[in-house]
Amino acid sequence: MRAAEPADVDVIAELRATVLRADLERLGRFDEHRVRQRLRDSFSPQHTSVILAADAFAGCVTLHPAEDGWWLSHFYLAPGLQGRGLGSAVLRTLLDRTDAHGVPVRLNVLQGSAARRLYERHGFAVEAEDPIDVFMVRQPAFS
Repeated sequence: MRAAEPADVDVIAELRATVLRADLERLGRFDEHRVRQRLRDSFSPQHTSVILAADAFAGCVTLHPAEDGWWLSHFYLAPGLQGRGLGSAVLRTLLDRTDAHGVPVRLNVLQGSAARRLYERHGFAVEAEDPIDVFMVRQPAFS
């Protein structure tokens, strides 16, 4: 992983559109412009990491401080790299870092998204849900 730069916003916005398209279409929420603009509007390079595989862009993840812990968002991997353990490795690295602070990590995932299983395997539990999103939380692990 490397720190994101402001210039990464367009490639990340395109990846977001690709990764979320099927779930957003299923939910009747896909909009070509909005899916990219929402990323651009909330892009925070200082809290975002670019994920590299073989020194090439493979995805991104944002982890920023929240009122009572951390908020994980914009975790996207290129479709050809999903299901190979890269997402789990990235998530483990981030959670090891947040566990040191002793506070929870929250996120939301689209209803029906396969990513929910990844988060559940790493200790996230449903906190609330609505027709579009599932809000999850993971309490810190202590060793």
